[in-house]
Amino acid sequence: MSNLRADSVIACLDAPSHVQAVLEASMWAAKNLHAPIGLLHAAPTVQHKEALDYSGYLVADDGTNLLNQLTLEEKDSNGKLRDQGRLLLKRAHRYCERHQGRYKHQIYYLHRHASIAESLDYVDESAQLVVLGHQVTCKDTLSQLIRASRCPALVTHESFKIPKTALFGFDNRPTCHHLLDWLCDTALIRNLNLHVVMVGEETERNKEALREAYARLTQSGINCKKSLIAGNDVTNALITYQHQNKLDLLITGAFGESRLHELLHGSNTRKLLKASQSPYLLYPKM
Repeated sequence: MSNLRADSVIACLDAPSHVQAVLEASMWAAKNLHAPIGLLHAAPTVQHKEALDYSGYLVADDGTNLLNQLTLEEKDSNGKLRDQGRLLLKRAHRYCERHQGRYKHQIYYLHRHASIAESLDYVDESAQLVVLGHQVTCKDTLSQLIRASRCPALVTHESFKIPKTALFGFDNRPTCHHLLDWLCDTALIRNLNLHVVMVGEETERNKEALREAYARLTQSGINCKKSLIAGNDVTNALITYQHQNKLDLLITGAFGESRLHELLHGSNTRKLLKASQSPYLLYPKM
């Protein structure tokens, strides 16, 4: 029976050097969202598939003995993985208890014997937010994990500082409008000073779209300012603006461009994931 709780913040503990930052980011998010924290450790079982093709080199008895030995080794390796996972989850739980302050988080374990991609698919529709370290240790890249997700994701580097300011990269695409709806409703960024930034030409269409986004956010009680800045390189323009204004958090839609645009110009999401040195909040393409 699953112990996954609805509307959780899921802390993905797959990147050893980022575990502390992931926990701190998860506690910040869970406090704002009044959500439980699910500590997720995902480790696929060990399989020696390459050891099964020994038929040309071994007689039947030797082959049977080898396969029996490999089965025992596999069980032993899987047992060690499970033990390491349990130890990591217990240490993560203790860290949260020591650093949670006055707000007492509800914390529970999700110990999955599956890949991180399969585990994220498992939590996708029930979680409010998934928190990931920037350096994932699975075969899937960070971009692939986020593209496949249907849940907002917060990506952190090796240290996490509670944000007080944020940049919302607004591009007037459908994914970004879904993100705008979510930002107006969520308590996650309600207390942040938000800069709504659009990169593009100063046309009436762009100015009107930016004004409407700004109006909706301010009506939702978010303190924000708006900027329309010229530039062809969206990634460079947003990162430069963020640095110049010392903004703590980057927020954009994820993979909102068409596949043709990505093919011709590359993905802004992928470029921003590489370029950003701050926590990065991404909203999935629906």
